[in-house]
Amino acid sequence: MPHTDPDDQPTVLALVPHPDDAEFYAGGALAKMAADGARVVIVVATDGRRGSYHHDSESLAPIRAEEMRRAAAALGAAPPILLGYPDLELDTLPAGALRERFIWAIRAHKPHAVIAEDPYAPFEVHPDHRAVAWAAAEAIAYAVLPLVHPEQLAGGLEPHFVVEKYFYGDTPAFANKIIDITETMPRKLAALAEHRSQVEFLVAGVLQQAALAGLDVQAVFGEAAHDPMALLAWGMQTQAAEVGRQIGVQFGEAFRYERFHALVEGMLTGAGE
Repeated sequence: MPHTDPDDQPTVLALVPHPDDAEFYAGGALAKMAADGARVVIVVATDGRRGSYHHDSESLAPIRAEEMRRAAAALGAAPPILLGYPDLELDTLPAGALRERFIWAIRAHKPHAVIAEDPYAPFEVHPDHRAVAWAAAEAIAYAVLPLVHPEQLAGGLEPHFVVEKYFYGDTPAFANKIIDITETMPRKLAALAEHRSQVEFLVAGVLQQAALAGLDVQAVFGEAAHDPMALLAWGMQTQAAEVGRQIGVQFGEAFRYERFHALVEGMLTGAGE
């Protein structure tokens, strides 16, 4: 993030499918940006109501919302914007509906940077992730055009160009930027710990697969095998360490990073930026 004076606080906007996605994929980067003085705003598309083996959908949705609020605070972010679409139903929305909501968010918050899932990330099976990735990428590209959703401009918003784009993924396609999150890894883990219902759900799924594969998780992890957050922390740290090694730091997060049109980037390079 660029240095700005206190009266010109930059905003970072994260556009994500579910409560916990921002923390899983970019929690260290978001915490670092917040610590560096940015205002971090997380927009969550769905209510996460399908992710449980124990709760029913109606009782889970408000739990996930409250967990998201606590997690955002743990990162140092503003209270999250919860769009509240039902989990696993984004692909049933009218064409362009989610893109319009994201364009509104970009114009309303005027972020210097946006973090979102990479629409080109391979092997993504979740329809909510794919829907948000494409809607976010399109919103980033077209929020600057005044003839796109002019009703928003009539309501007082203005076109906005997002300078920095950070695209994440399970297997980041063409990742070209790694952020050192060594100092903010504890805040990433603290934020993830607030997503207690989701952590328990995800770890239970992995343990079920481990049992089917004939693995003795207790033999590997000891008593930590009964602590979902301890297992998740191990997984997150292992993954972040592998990324961090690429630039010689303890922990890192990888992104496909873009700024300006290729012609502008070429001129900046020629000018010796």
